[in-house]
Amino acid sequence: MRSTATYVEENTSTLSVSNRLPWVGLLALAMAGFICILTESLPAGLLPQISQDLQVTEALAGQLVTLYAAGSLLAAIPLTAATRGWRRKPLLLLCITGFLVFNTVTAWSSDYAVTLVARFLAGVSAGVLWGMTAGYARRMVPDVLKGKAMAVAMVGTPLALALGVPAGTFLSSFVGWRLIFGIVSVLAAMLILWVLWKMPDFDGEPRGERLPLHKVLLSPGVRPILAVVVAWVLAHNILYTYISPYLAVTALGDRVDVVLLMFGITSVIGIWVVGILIDRFMRRLLIASITAFILASLAMALAIHQPLIVLTAVSIWGLTFGGAATLLQTAIAKAAGKSADIAQSMLVTAWNLAIGGGGIVGGVLLELLSGGFLPGSLFILLLPALLTVLFARKSFS
Repeated sequence: MRSTATYVEENTSTLSVSNRLPWVGLLALAMAGFICILTESLPAGLLPQISQDLQVTEALAGQLVTLYAAGSLLAAIPLTAATRGWRRKPLLLLCITGFLVFNTVTAWSSDYAVTLVARFLAGVSAGVLWGMTAGYARRMVPDVLKGKAMAVAMVGTPLALALGVPAGTFLSSFVGWRLIFGIVSVLAAMLILWVLWKMPDFDGEPRGERLPLHKVLLSPGVRPILAVVVAWVLAHNILYTYISPYLAVTALGDRVDVVLLMFGITSVIGIWVVGILIDRFMRRLLIASITAFILASLAMALAIHQPLIVLTAVSIWGLTFGGAATLLQTAIAKAAGKSADIAQSMLVTAWNLAIGGGGIVGGVLLELLSGGFLPGSLFILLLPALLTVLFARKSFS
């Protein structure tokens, strides 16, 4: 382990590099995120095949997603804290190797219990990966490029949702679901070679500078950001998880695929826009994104029988949510300073709790009201999120 002085010197030296993005390293992180989201989301499109092959119900096959999320949720904070002193490149390689091994087990396993264990451990790899990605990307560049670096490193997420998952679902009808997971393992193996060849390495956090978890949580600015994460992501997942029941009461009930494609495409555009503007206008982008999401959700509620308005509102929703991860991760990294990786793991935990909460809260609302009321109900969550960004100025500047 290097000394604290070396750590400071290493990070200070990044200020002298040219103002060009290190594309090879950042795209490697983006590819890691792409594999992570593919691993998480693929079972949702493959449930009939998986359930038939493993001889379980589709509800039980759906637990492959649940176990992955549980692994991420339980691992993010404790394992990020335990590995905060590790060098970054070996830790990244360990996470990617986890995807290689556990996706391979998933592809070969014919035992439901073994598959569940593999999915849980893949989620553990994801929890550690998301805890370190933002800090890794930011350490590659000088201050003036940190936001853009984050945007590039996060582009794998919307690309996986917009292109990777639909492509995997489509191809599975020809080659089977197991080969799809095998292909993801091959991508992980290729990424390992990529990281070994070109990825820069950095020291972990020096022991003397590691704040306890509770002090990171109490750092000025961290808690308001986590509150916005929970409210914004919960609102998003209530609608995204139950988009089919909502669309069923519109004229687009049989075009869920088209609606989700529109959302995916605009989310990619959103992260591109955020990448260009985030270093100068982060707080304004947050305000604009949440405000636009509020307006889009109200439009989806009030113009339920107007397909063009619904499609436009979904496009705006995708545009605003595409850059959400980059905006929130950048905000919490700034607020936490040298404890950015631990703060990121807290963000990952809050994000996963909101994803799970979206399924639960959305399901309750669906039973009590109907799919058509879901978009309008988001106002209760999004307005407090907007007010937090407006009044907790120091957290988001």
